[in-house]
Amino acid sequence: MSIRTALKKVMPPISVTEQEALDAGDIWIESSIYQGKPDFEALRNIPKAQLSADEKAFMDGPLQELMGMIDDYELQNATHIPQHIIDFLSVNKFFALIIPKKFGGMEFSPYANSTIVATIATKSGAIAVTVMVPNSLGPGELLMHYGTAEQQNYWLPRLSVGQDIPCFALTSPEAGSDAGGIPDAAIVTKGEFNGEEVVGLSISWDKRYITLAPIATVLGLAFKVFDPNGLLGDKVELGITCALIPKDHPGVELGNRHDPMGIRFYNGTTRGNNVFIPMDFIIGGQKNIGRGWQMLVSCLGAGRGISLPAMGTASAQSAFKSTTEYSFVREQFGLPIGRFEGIQEKLAEIAGKTFALEAMRVLTTEGLGLGLKPAVVTAIAKYHMTELGRDVVNAAMDVQAGKAIQRGPQNTLAAAYAAIPIAITVEGANILTRNLMIFGQGAMRCHPYMKEMIELIYSNDKSADKAFGKVLRKTIGFSVKNSLRSFFKSHLSFTRGSQSALPEVRKYEKQVNLLSAKLAPLADLSLAVLGGNLKKAELLSARLGDVMSYLYAAMAIVRFYEQRVESRAEAKPYFEYAIQWALIEGERAIANFIANFPNTPTRGLMRVLTKTYGNSTSSISDDLIRELSEASLQQTSIRNELTHLVVASNGDGHCINEAAFEAKHKVLELLKKVQKAARKNPVVPAISFENVLRTLHGKGELNDEELAALIDYNDKRKVAIRVDEYTFDLELVDAKAPVAQQASAA
Repeated sequence: MSIRTALKKVMPPISVTEQEALDAGDIWIESSIYQGKPDFEALRNIPKAQLSADEKAFMDGPLQELMGMIDDYELQNATHIPQHIIDFLSVNKFFALIIPKKFGGMEFSPYANSTIVATIATKSGAIAVTVMVPNSLGPGELLMHYGTAEQQNYWLPRLSVGQDIPCFALTSPEAGSDAGGIPDAAIVTKGEFNGEEVVGLSISWDKRYITLAPIATVLGLAFKVFDPNGLLGDKVELGITCALIPKDHPGVELGNRHDPMGIRFYNGTTRGNNVFIPMDFIIGGQKNIGRGWQMLVSCLGAGRGISLPAMGTASAQSAFKSTTEYSFVREQFGLPIGRFEGIQEKLAEIAGKTFALEAMRVLTTEGLGLGLKPAVVTAIAKYHMTELGRDVVNAAMDVQAGKAIQRGPQNTLAAAYAAIPIAITVEGANILTRNLMIFGQGAMRCHPYMKEMIELIYSNDKSADKAFGKVLRKTIGFSVKNSLRSFFKSHLSFTRGSQSALPEVRKYEKQVNLLSAKLAPLADLSLAVLGGNLKKAELLSARLGDVMSYLYAAMAIVRFYEQRVESRAEAKPYFEYAIQWALIEGERAIANFIANFPNTPTRGLMRVLTKTYGNSTSSISDDLIRELSEASLQQTSIRNELTHLVVASNGDGHCINEAAFEAKHKVLELLKKVQKAARKNPVVPAISFENVLRTLHGKGELNDEELAALIDYNDKRKVAIRVDEYTFDLELVDAKAPVAQQASAA
């Protein structure tokens, strides 16, 4: 019995849907990470994403107008998104960001698409999701890639101007992660359409969690096709198929809603029972019966890298902006709370991870802008960027504390906090993405011989044994080189190398090279020892995926620091924290992987090859935490870059915090003067800060201009630390009303 035949008997079978998912998309720089040789030259040569003139005009025009129209507090307390906002989105082609211009769309780049969605998300998750879905996985993208000319010419112009609003239905009560197990079925049969008898499909379905379904006018639908009567040939099970069905088609049910965490985007159900459709409704026509899953996973790779990562970044930038501003103007024990080390630890985490998020957002969209659909990278982006967004918002909630939990128009965190589980859950739940997709696809797509080897194992070709032997020898040679590279880089630091022109980057580039070199033999040994059982060892494979992910994040952070920051001096503590975080997490994942590897001799070999003899890992220093937290409270160019998505509207929470933050920076020297004067001649009793100021003014310690500036700051500070109040019946109290009037209203 040959080695290939023996492996065929012990290897678990790969289902059709698994194989199509593994085959989907392109490989990119993640391949070099997996193979132990991060390609920094390719990283630095990626064209820098820039907004075109049309994209800038859109963002300066319709996007800014939309931001002024949104009152998210009012929206969250309503039942529906206001119709005038839906109409505005339609007329201004927010639903057509990715549709080609020849069909009436905007044809914007992935970077612009991401920036638009993220900007909206800083104001309203509900509106961001409403814009996001038609520009991600859905009928529009499927039609662009797979539709017939007739379908494209009919539907895409209608979708571009909002004449039709699309949704796409995949998930059912019985099938979520296991999309291949959807019970929704279509039988090939004959039926009547437009007064004629034609061959078509009789479909029954029950779908849930479908975004925009309650307001959609056209339904994209995934189902399995069966041909028991042999109308199309001798095959009974024809596979997953996608069709486009108008809402008013007989038998289509759309309208019932879910309530996703109180976030008021439209999400709901669709059902149908024995609904007959002609073959022309299948996306791409009859020839695409059975190609639905391949179509979906191919398109999903791109959308997954734009929409949800954009929302994670938006949540972080919004939280970073409001938390640093609040920490600067909120004082306790005579000091801004941002100067207390417990708060500083959270501020540094918020600032560093926001830097990492923006770096990953930009790099991922730059890759997509090359025309690639890197399935592994977009899975990394979806999982880690939504999780990072969650980390940042949670840290911000800790800092803003009581202010953060009181709902109202002035609260900048509550809506984002409530919406976090949505991004974590949709387009592939994060547990699934981390445990099955990142390393699973990475091993298959990034290994130079793995895909060919698997295909040969299951091949029935007579020459398969000979071909397999050649590939096996190449694989062994590849693994030996990986092991030697890891050993030398782990034990001899001078072998690690760096190409960066910046001395502060070189040491980190060397660490990236080292961790990547360690990853390669760990992956090889795991596949060799565990084989197909690695698929079931999710705790182990997830850690290998984590190493890939954190190295991708580190490369994104390096690129962003080298090529996009306005002032490296101001950005350095942000960069240092972000890249140290990524490398420490990668190091921890390697240590935990080796410690838990089930084969003792292999575990010992792994320790030697990677010089990993324990579970201890490094940590970010207290000095860097203090430096970054202090930097985050300053008015700098990097702070502006990491909050550029946030649009402060007149009177909203961001506007209020920003006004107080800027006012305090203007009077910092005056505040020192006040402290010095108050120590010299204490004001007793110091009823309020304003009382102290007026007393010092009366004593000649402050002139009229200084008093006015300080009073202006104090007024803005009091509004910034205020929280929204309600009457006993929870009617919002007007913040501008006099105190006596507020009391009488209660």
